[in-house]
Amino acid sequence: MKIEFAEILMHPATILTFIFGLDLLFGDPVYRLHPVRLIGKLLTCYENRLRKIGLDGKFGGILLVLLLLASSLVIAGSVFYLLASLHWSLGWLWSVYLGWSFLALGDLLQHAKHVATAIKDADLAEAKRQVGMLVGRDTKQMDLAACGRAAVESVSENLNDGVIAPLFYFCFFGIPGMLFFKVVSTLDSMVGYRNERYQDFGWCGARFDDLLSWIPARLSWLLLSGSAALLPGLSGKNAFRVGWQDYAKLPSPNAGWSEATAAGALKIKLCGPVWREGKLAHDYWLGSPDDREGATYTDIQLMNKFALATALLGALISGSCLWFSGFIPFFST
Repeated sequence: MKIEFAEILMHPATILTFIFGLDLLFGDPVYRLHPVRLIGKLLTCYENRLRKIGLDGKFGGILLVLLLLASSLVIAGSVFYLLASLHWSLGWLWSVYLGWSFLALGDLLQHAKHVATAIKDADLAEAKRQVGMLVGRDTKQMDLAACGRAAVESVSENLNDGVIAPLFYFCFFGIPGMLFFKVVSTLDSMVGYRNERYQDFGWCGARFDDLLSWIPARLSWLLLSGSAALLPGLSGKNAFRVGWQDYAKLPSPNAGWSEATAAGALKIKLCGPVWREGKLAHDYWLGSPDDREGATYTDIQLMNKFALATALLGALISGSCLWFSGFIPFFST
């Protein structure tokens, strides 16, 4: 019985159920030793050392990616094998802990909820403050409608980066797959900027993130369209159509899929004027021309339900495929 219980508990579908449930119940706790924070600190350490010896161009950026990926995988793998050698349950706990740390649905929905509450209270200053925790754009010129659409855009885009893509890589490569993607995603968020400092040094990390997100972004379009067809107040047909027609309007090869699909499902226009560092970054809209601009309190609440339904659909499909197909991911733990 003990062996059978251990086999069931160690099955990737069971691990997926636990990490998804923990994220929904407790979100992503903020503490100094969080794995993603440690990855970020290690990245900063490598960056400083590489720049100190003059490797601040594309070659240095490539070394940064290789060093961060190798060290993160080796450290996480070593801890797992050390704990598993003591008892299989300790290795299992480590796997669940890491998987929970690499999902970001609960906190995403909570942050969007804070923006929605500020909009409902007509508190523009608080809405801007809360939006500033979600997006990297300037908030000074935003009104309540602009804060609302920024929240919806953030939920839709981060649904892919924080949920769908990690699920995708878990299905094929287990926890190491999630870790691999999270390291590359962290690289993109910290050094993947098109400015003087990171134009060359961050090039490899940004392009690698684009590559890893390519398939999950298009899966997000399909999953979002499917869940929109199942939820009242949303249009699955419009989500599918607008996602296909407008995804290429964004400069990112991946972000447009989920954002445009969300605009179509909610029948609103997203993006619009976006300011960064005091300059107009872009001024184009996603969505049908006749749809209203911006997003209200109700739209954000509906977007949260939409994102949760899509994440659950993705997790259900992933878990079912793993369980019923008998497929065990490479490096499953």
